[in-house]
Amino acid sequence: MTFVQTISFKARDEGQMLKLFEEWDKQAAGAPGFRRAWILKDRDEPNAFLVSVEFSSYEKAMQNSSRPETDAMAKRLREMVDGSVEYGNYDLIRGED
Repeated sequence: MTFVQTISFKARDEGQMLKLFEEWDKQAAGAPGFRRAWILKDRDEPNAFLVSVEFSSYEKAMQNSSRPETDAMAKRLREMVDGSVEYGNYDLIRGED
């Protein structure tokens, strides 16, 4: 079953945040079960972003989460955000699969 993780945060520097995710895109190519990711910018709340990452399954996503590269990326993201980083975990129950 397709699994989607969301990452919600406010970034102080959009350019720096985008650069981080560009680097992550290169590493994600080899990530277990990784399919695609989107970065969404909130139109109503300045500097608020939502990242949506799709995996082939929850199990593959958890394998990806345990990779040192993923941990390093998460730490770098936390350093550049205002406030907390919130994660959401979802199973796709209707839509493309």
